Amino acid sequence: MDVLVILIPASLALGLLGLGAFYWTLKRGMYDDPEGDSRRILNAEFDDAPKPVEAPKTAPPQDRAD
Repeated sequence: MDVLVILIPASLALGLLGLGAFYWTLKRGMYDDPEGDSRRILNAEFDDAPKPVEAPKTAPPQDRAD
């Protein structure tokens, strides 16, 4: 039961910290761009697919006259 003296204030402090971080993001306007995501998903610049890798160019085989 003595551990509750530590755990309850710690959980309240972490909850208030998370709530404060959420209000901070609201105040900074981080959720004010609903149109931006819908436009970025259609743009090829932000495509998550990896670019194809070209095979390394090798020198043509040389004929040796031994």
